[in-house]
Amino acid sequence: MYKFVVVTDPDSASGFRLAGVDVLEASGLDDAKKIIPPLIYKDDTGIIAINEDFMAVLDEKTLEKINKTFRPIIIPIPAKIKGIDRTSYIERLLQRAIGYKIVVRR
Repeated sequence: MYKFVVVTDPDSASGFRLAGVDVLEASGLDDAKKIIPPLIYKDDTGIIAINEDFMAVLDEKTLEKINKTFRPIIIPIPAKIKGIDRTSYIERLLQRAIGYKIVVRR
């Protein structure tokens, strides 16, 4: 059985632990750069949810592996930013998932 692992900041880690998933805390961007790449190559990992800020600092080789692989599935967790445009965020997720830009209208 594959694991569901969350890589996030210490402030958010407790909530994910309460949900019953494995959590790896990264205290900063440099820490995340060390934690994420080996996790992607583990055979027992099925889904990895990664703080969106941490995704932004990954090197090209790691991002290429993420984009070409079917397992583990990588799910970005939205960063805690006030005033974020949720519609554009959802559009970016859809484009990454299906490869086409979908415009969300109300």
